Amino acid sequence: MENGTNPDPLARLGWDDDWARRWATFRSGHPEEHLLPARVVRVHRGACDVETPLGPQRVATPAGHLVPDPTTGDWVGLLLDDPQGVRAVGVLPRRTVLARASVTGRSAEHRLAANVDTVVVAIGAESRTTVGRVERFLALAWNSGATPVVALTKCDLLPGDELDETLARVRGDAVGVDVVPVRQDDPSTVEALRDRLRGTVILLGSSGAGKSTLANLLLGEERFAVGAVRSVDGKGRHTTVTRELVPVPGGLVLVDTPGLRSLGVGELGGALGTTFADVEDVAVDCRFSDCSHTSEPGCAVLAAIESGVFDRRRLDSLRKLEREQAWFASRTDARLAADRRREWKKLVKANRNRYS
Repeated sequence: MENGTNPDPLARLGWDDDWARRWATFRSGHPEEHLLPARVVRVHRGACDVETPLGPQRVATPAGHLVPDPTTGDWVGLLLDDPQGVRAVGVLPRRTVLARASVTGRSAEHRLAANVDTVVVAIGAESRTTVGRVERFLALAWNSGATPVVALTKCDLLPGDELDETLARVRGDAVGVDVVPVRQDDPSTVEALRDRLRGTVILLGSSGAGKSTLANLLLGEERFAVGAVRSVDGKGRHTTVTRELVPVPGGLVLVDTPGLRSLGVGELGGALGTTFADVEDVAVDCRFSDCSHTSEPGCAVLAAIESGVFDRRRLDSLRKLEREQAWFASRTDARLAADRRREWKKLVKANRNRYS
């Protein structure tokens, strides 16, 4: 591995020609002789587990040591001949980043994974939270740059008529996205899902949505623990407690994640329009370009709701996410303004001391 570009040992972790080119560029900026590419498979506080062509390693990542901080799915460069041991010297530029708004309410985002190609949104067919929540997951997926797919899990738990109704409802929420019903007792449904996946795949969903079961079905082995769901509210416990990246037979790479009880959205940009493409496509026919879709004459969106083209809940969900976007933007602007004020005060103080 003298030239650092042989992808074979890392191919099962998603290494390809594009990463080889990125690695060559990365190496040109780091003249160390013994630099090795590695993929982050698990992140701990102050450290991360990586896979290298020479096998697994645990690498210390003190706060502020690398910019950006590594996250599950990142590719990093490892320096092998450091006197203090193997250490990461940098993170390769990311293809995609999947992130949600910080659950603390601050104007910041929390990264879930990097370099993901497909986002599988797992929705339990028997779940009481199916309606609407899928749109949030899809907005995050579209915003990351990955391709979303919805897996309707636990389909074997519903009779045929209820399953058909649930499937139709989820497909109404997941406009332009494949929705694949999956049965644990029917391998062909798992293969139908697998056919729609590519590259690095992350499983997202609420606790109890069946992500770990789905991961085991894709892997073909019982690797991830599976927990029961409470009958009182349909919620599950976090059987997965950390994000973990593992190779899947057949060329895929899988990231299993803990269930997300809170799913705030940060800056979505055009992803919101993609998620609600049905509403956006109709809105262009409104009489007024600034139509708010409330009571304006000639509103094509309200007319579409009246005629049953889509449900009013779709419009309500879009408005709710737009309000969250506005709040996030205002918080971000306020934080940036505060940062600028602090920097200015430092400059004023430094110059005052210099010239006094």
